[in-house]
Amino acid sequence: MNGDGDRDRDRDEEVKMEEDEATATTTQRVVYMWGYLPGALPQRSPLLSPTTVRLPPTYKWMDLCGGGCGFAMAISESGKLITWGSTDDLGQSYVTSGKHGEIPEPFPLPTQASIVRAAAGWAHCVAVTDSGEVYTWGWKECVPSGKVFGDLSTGTSTEKEVPERQSSFLTEQVSPRSQGSRSSGGTGSGNDARGGGEESTKRRRVSSAKQAAESSSSGDESLSALPCLVTLNAGVRIATVAAGGRHTLALSDIGQVWGWGYGGEGQLGLGSRIRMVSSPHPVPCVDTSPYGKDRSTAISRGSLSEGQGYRVPGNYVKAIACGGRHSAVITDAGALLTFGWGLYGQCGQGCTDDELSPVCVSSLLGIRIEGVAAGLWHTVCISADGDVYAFGGNQFGQLGTGADQAETLPRLLDSPSLENIQAKVISCGARHSAIIAEDGKVFCWGWNKYGQLGLGDVIDRNIPSEVTIEGCVPKNVACGWWHTLLLAESPT
Repeated sequence: MNGDGDRDRDRDEEVKMEEDEATATTTQRVVYMWGYLPGALPQRSPLLSPTTVRLPPTYKWMDLCGGGCGFAMAISESGKLITWGSTDDLGQSYVTSGKHGEIPEPFPLPTQASIVRAAAGWAHCVAVTDSGEVYTWGWKECVPSGKVFGDLSTGTSTEKEVPERQSSFLTEQVSPRSQGSRSSGGTGSGNDARGGGEESTKRRRVSSAKQAAESSSSGDESLSALPCLVTLNAGVRIATVAAGGRHTLALSDIGQVWGWGYGGEGQLGLGSRIRMVSSPHPVPCVDTSPYGKDRSTAISRGSLSEGQGYRVPGNYVKAIACGGRHSAVITDAGALLTFGWGLYGQCGQGCTDDELSPVCVSSLLGIRIEGVAAGLWHTVCISADGDVYAFGGNQFGQLGTGADQAETLPRLLDSPSLENIQAKVISCGARHSAIIAEDGKVFCWGWNKYGQLGLGDVIDRNIPSEVTIEGCVPKNVACGWWHTLLLAESPT
């Protein structure tokens, strides 16, 4: 009875396959870069506008990973991790992330498996293979106990055990003031009625040992580490990873979150201020209590009313993000949970408290969140309807609200530039943000000292501003600390 219909469907599928093949043969993936990558740019000058990144002809682009402080990362079609950027620019801290050359080339990982996902923090990297294994390298305090492979300077393939270790000096991420950044209303968010001024001063303090760590050269073996195969429980397969300033989250193929590294502000979501987790631990995200705290605490904050149900919507986690010292996850039901440092409101809980366990962002309940990204002090997420919400530090306009005041609750971006725009992809650098819209437009906002907004100048923007990209269709955007990468398809 359905023979004719089947034949029609078969013909339609054949036509579609032919169209897809034709499209595949007439387009190619290209990567654009703007901002600052010391050592990979002539005279160490920032790129103020989108510039094509040249890849050796034997490789083709597949996806982007953003990168860390002074280096960029991407993935090739053949599953190679492609990196580029400086490793020896006057002893800056990013030297400890590994040997990244001045031109894009495969990073020497000790595996032949294809890399499918990767991420980078301030000075550490993490990559996932198609078999669900995880490799990480960079600052030793960010690398869990496990097997270290090879010598990147000699190319040898020996392996050695990494002993259990505790951090003796890693404390905080650098504050705006300690970096000489401009003062604004956003920095006042920590001085609340609960005496937060003294606490915020303590939180922002950077130890002399930490400063020494950030100014050390790549030759200091105490600060650098070779790629390490992360030891996980039997049967655990990791699907994707996220890297913060000094911590890492990994998401398994069944929606379980694992974390390791520095957790002094609760960014590992383990319910305490544990300074160093030297092996992957499961992070309890979806539980009977969505707020990671007792019912009375949730009610006292106004996030719940008496008699209101308070279970986190969803059964597993589908997306993860790491900021400088905070983290965010999304459940399969579209609920957003945050945890970690809260000084600027980057956890979206209406206060500046640290959150030691995953806490549901209650003001977004009822809105299905599809994507989230986190910067040094801010968080941005997008809904299924394409709306953009931002909260946290706003010293450079990185929230896109049109002002520089911090926001402790999610703020819907209603800039005229986003009118009738549906956001589909989101990424955050240290102090800037970027999105790709459904119609292919690209918008950036925030800190622009190094041209990381791609707008042709070095002027900060506090509202989303469109980046001119001609002759291509944007597919993905990924922000590093001082730069931005864009993956696009272009006619051959």
